[in-house]
Amino acid sequence: MTLFRTYSYARTPRPYQVNKPNFAFVRPRSRALSTTVTQQLPTSTARLKNFVIGTVSIVLGVTFLEYYFDSRAAIHKYFITPVLRTVTDAETSHKFAIWVAKWGFCAKDRLPDDEKLAVRAWGKKLSNPVGLAAGFDKHGEAIDSLFDLGFGYVEIGSVTPEPQPGNPQPRMFRLHDDKAVINRYGFNSVGHKGVELRLRDRLRRYLYHSAKLHPKITASLLASSPDGASLSDALGINRSLKDDKLLGINLGKNKSSDPESVDDYVKGVKSLGPYADVLVVNVSSPNTPGLRGLQRKDIFEKLLNEVIIARNSLSGPHPALLVKIAPDLSDDELDDIADAAMKSGVDGIIVSNTTISRPNSLYSDSSLVSETGGLSGPPVKPLALRALRKIYQRTNGELTLVGCGGISDAKDALEYARAGATLVQLYTSLAYDGVGKAREIKDGILSELKDKKWTDVVGEQWKK
Repeated sequence: MTLFRTYSYARTPRPYQVNKPNFAFVRPRSRALSTTVTQQLPTSTARLKNFVIGTVSIVLGVTFLEYYFDSRAAIHKYFITPVLRTVTDAETSHKFAIWVAKWGFCAKDRLPDDEKLAVRAWGKKLSNPVGLAAGFDKHGEAIDSLFDLGFGYVEIGSVTPEPQPGNPQPRMFRLHDDKAVINRYGFNSVGHKGVELRLRDRLRRYLYHSAKLHPKITASLLASSPDGASLSDALGINRSLKDDKLLGINLGKNKSSDPESVDDYVKGVKSLGPYADVLVVNVSSPNTPGLRGLQRKDIFEKLLNEVIIARNSLSGPHPALLVKIAPDLSDDELDDIADAAMKSGVDGIIVSNTTISRPNSLYSDSSLVSETGGLSGPPVKPLALRALRKIYQRTNGELTLVGCGGISDAKDALEYARAGATLVQLYTSLAYDGVGKAREIKDGILSELKDKKWTDVVGEQWKK
């Protein structure tokens, strides 16, 4: 008995547990272990709950993505765009929009275009007449995403021969009360070579991804390095790489170049012409010193003759050649522009660029209104329409005109069409109303047209 007590006491620190030396500690520890194991193995109810939560989360996530990537979603116009305007300055917002579009995070117009919107320009069919003006995608970074927004025509640039940073910041200002913008970017550009490399890479990606769909795409064609015209023209496709859509490239000139020289535009035609359905000679930006002087009759005629010669020297089908003019020209100057364009054989005129004037109708703060630069948005519309009507009358409707300036809705677009515009372009309203703008305008046009077609109303004002 003494031995037993000594032995038991040696193994257990508590004397009152001597009669249960093996179970006093084992059972509680066993019970704790059992509890832990039970918690790690979910019951059927817990598994069902986790399944429901996971499924609902996935469905909601997919639904939101479907909603977000639809350009008609109200979130773009009434939430995302207003938030960007609130938390960022104008140029930062612009750069962010390009970044989103460049990496494919942009919404898409998922509806096919109604045949009543179809129009022919420069010998090619466009599925709709609504285009994006130059100035948004200056460096050709987001072309495919911009076409996906539903535009029938996308114009990139302006592009200068040599890279240049443009004017110092700040250089872009929002006039919120007028839904307008003043900018003095000053042709910031990565240069011809930078844009050409992007266009070439875009074309080659298209060819590799489409090799199974195009029997004409051979290994030798892919292995060779012809220019863009040879590759796209060999397949019989638009240089936009989109059915019934056209790509325009807007050409500018370097700030350091001789103000009266036309060489920069000739270089642009030769370098970027092979990648464009349409080339645009921009002589109307107010932010490059001396540029608008190229609209003077004698220099303008020389400019058009030189770029026409350069365009005609290109191999393969020639891109259409347009000139973009300012809305601030007098009636006599507009007559000179129209006469020179008709004489040279240029394919069309874009009317118009931004204005250096400040209409009395502006509501915005005077400190912003006084900023140097070109004004765009609704305040430009009366000036651009006046110029468009004058050009149309002077050319007797024989020249393809593109209306641009202050187009915010379908009624604006149709007003330009009735005045003689075959196509229309927008930019500022996209910045204010979001990525659904093209679809919104197209739907509005269809509603206004009723039983007519877009082509029925082009120049309608002069047919009465």
